[in-house]
Amino acid sequence: MHADDQVGEGVPTELAVFLRGAVDGRHPVKIAPSVCEGCGGHVFIVLVNASGAERECSGCGSRAFIADSEEFWDEESWEDDEPGAAGCPCGGEEFEAAVAFSLGDDGLVRWVTVGLRCVKDGFCGIYSDWKIDYGPTDHLLTMV
Repeated sequence: MHADDQVGEGVPTELAVFLRGAVDGRHPVKIAPSVCEGCGGHVFIVLVNASGAERECSGCGSRAFIADSEEFWDEESWEDDEPGAAGCPCGGEEFEAAVAFSLGDDGLVRWVTVGLRCVKDGFCGIYSDWKIDYGPTDHLLTMV
């Protein structure tokens, strides 16, 4: 981990370390866990493409977009990048999720990186990663 990194409570250690390694060279980062607002659950089925992610709580079925994904979550913007269900090499489809927000020198979010940890076998992977080129961006930090 970088000295300036911030890791939110509830992020699985393995996933935090994996995310930090995946965004190496981008710092500082804020890593936040995905938590269902409906039931407080931490396990999700996740739809992803290159520029966004939507999660569905395995406990209560509540759905939420990650960061600004909803703005680009329509057929017109998908063209060759239609979202699909995230899957683990083991066949698992339920994940703990966390997001690494890479910050620029100005403190604005510049990259959103979605990391998932399979609840079946613990495999960690980056399932979506996109650049943010606007401001302000503080609202993104709560949209995990």
